[in-house]
Amino acid sequence: MPHRPAIVAALYRFTPFDDPVPLRKPLLAACEAHGIKGTLLLAREGINGTIAGSAQGLEAVLAHIRALPGCAELDVKFSDAPVMPFGKLKVRVKREIVTMGQPDIDPTLSVGTYVDPADWNALIADPDTLVIDTRNDYEVAIGSFAGAVDPATPSFRDFPAWFRANRGALLEGKKKVAMFCTGGIRCEKSTSFLRAEGIDEVYHLRGGILKYLEQVPEEQSLWQGECFVFDERVSLGHGLAQGTHTRCQPCGRPVPVGTSCSICDPPPRI
Repeated sequence: MPHRPAIVAALYRFTPFDDPVPLRKPLLAACEAHGIKGTLLLAREGINGTIAGSAQGLEAVLAHIRALPGCAELDVKFSDAPVMPFGKLKVRVKREIVTMGQPDIDPTLSVGTYVDPADWNALIADPDTLVIDTRNDYEVAIGSFAGAVDPATPSFRDFPAWFRANRGALLEGKKKVAMFCTGGIRCEKSTSFLRAEGIDEVYHLRGGILKYLEQVPEEQSLWQGECFVFDERVSLGHGLAQGTHTRCQPCGRPVPVGTSCSICDPPPRI
């Protein structure tokens, strides 16, 4: 990796850990030893997180993670930050590495078909394709793909109920379902969930929005707006350039720089 002020690594891997608890302290120690900050989540289903630091520090920590059981093929997406985008380090053991609340869903057994960023435009432009943004409402509010359905869900945990309640209307006249999220992890579960619901032609964007913005030239892009990220950069644009949003301190939602939050500081009634 070339020298850069700060490098951000978004990573995940679904793999069965018999007991994630003993993995926590050595991973925490590795991060601390190399000046890494951010958040890493461990669960019986695998590992997920976003961390940042120097190229050398990330190389060492990623080597530690790849040595964990089943993590040799760890999915990692890199981007730059002008300064360290995290204030502290958290390594936690959770019930799920991304919370959907569907204990029978196992992405290691069944997921949708991966679609590379270069092939994504053709898929979502097909009128036979239903395109769903699986992210939370505040994320979708600042950017999404043209024509994508916004579930308007405050949490990924709400996605299964939303889909079941709207399934008939959503699938009417559609033969395929294409889903996307920030880095790909939520789609591992959402595509697995749809397949468990009996839908066979399910696709998801490999590497998520971040990989699409990195690889697809802006003049060819069907992405509109910016992509919310869970660090102090707040949002990214095409080429993974720094976006134009900041974070509302009371509620944490993204707001354009120089504007007020419509939730915490709504405009006066006339």
